Amino acid sequence: MMKRFLSITLTVLLTISSFSGFGQQINYIQKDIAIDETLQGTLLKPMNKKEFPLVIFIAGSGPTDRDGNQKHLKNNSLRQLAERLSNKQVATFRYDKRILAELLNDTFEEKNVSFDNFVADAKLIVQYFKRKPQYTKIYLAGHSQGSLVGMLASEGIDGFISIAGAGQSIDKVIEHQIENTAPTLLESAKETLDKLRKGKTTSDYNPQLEILFRKSLQPFMISWMNYTPTEEIKKLDMPILIVNGDKDLQVAVSEAELLKEASPEAEYKIIKDMNHVLKDIPGEGKLDTNAISYTNPEIPLSDELVSTILNFIQ
Repeated sequence: MMKRFLSITLTVLLTISSFSGFGQQINYIQKDIAIDETLQGTLLKPMNKKEFPLVIFIAGSGPTDRDGNQKHLKNNSLRQLAERLSNKQVATFRYDKRILAELLNDTFEEKNVSFDNFVADAKLIVQYFKRKPQYTKIYLAGHSQGSLVGMLASEGIDGFISIAGAGQSIDKVIEHQIENTAPTLLESAKETLDKLRKGKTTSDYNPQLEILFRKSLQPFMISWMNYTPTEEIKKLDMPILIVNGDKDLQVAVSEAELLKEASPEAEYKIIKDMNHVLKDIPGEGKLDTNAISYTNPEIPLSDELVSTILNFIQ
C-alpha cells in the first residue's frame, strides 16, 4: 500500500514535460533524487537557467510523503506548491520521510524514532544541495511539524519559511487541543505529559489517550518536547517568513502570532481562507468543506501563499 506514496530508486530519473494536464506550460525539469537509500525526493529545476534559488520543503507530522499526502489523505499540497514555485523560476525539492521507506521495507520500529532523526535528515539534504553551485540561495520551508524541524536544520542557509508552524512546544499544543476537543481527559493528559517532560516513560495513562501516549511513541514525544519553537526561532540569523491560514483547524493563527512575537523582524502573513493543507476554503469555511480538502487534490491551492513565498524569495 505504501508503494504509491514512495518512489524508491537509486538512479536519477529525468523527465521533461512541455504542458500540464490543464494546458498550462511547464517551465521546469523534474528529477527524482536519492540522497541515500531511504531518503528520496523530487527536484524541480527551472528550464533554460543555469542558476536559481532553491526551496527545500519539510513535511508535517506522520508518515507524510513528498507530495504532502498520507495513506488516506491525498491532497497533493506540497506537490502543487512546489510546481507553482518552480514554474516561476524557483527550484524546489520535496522528499519522502525516511520512515516511509522503512515501512515499505518492514524495518520501521516506532520506539526507535526520535525527533532529532527528522532534523538530521533535513541537514543531510541541505548539505547535499550546498555542494551544488547552481543554487544561488537555499531556503527551508517547513509545514506544520516541519516548521520546527526546519528551524533546527537551518544552519548555513539563506532563509527560513514557517508554514502553519506551532509557536508552543508540542506538549502545550496537545494540552490545548485536548482542552478544546475532550476536556474531561485534560487532567489525565497533563499528568502523563508531566512525566514525559521529565524524560520518563509511563504505562499509567487513560486508555482513551492511547493514540497519543502509547508506549512505543513516548520516546519520540519526549524528544519532540525538548524543543520550543519560539525559543528556536530566536536563534535564526537570516530572513524569516511566517505564514498561517485563517481557516486552519489544526494550527491556530495565535501560534503564528507567538512566532512573530519571538522574531519581530520576520515577515508575517495571515492568508485569508487558507486551511492547514494550504487550500482555499472560501466563504464561511464550514467544517465539512475544510475536511474534504484533505482528501481532494482538485481543491485549488492558495494563490496568495504562492505569491507570498515568491515575494519573500525574490
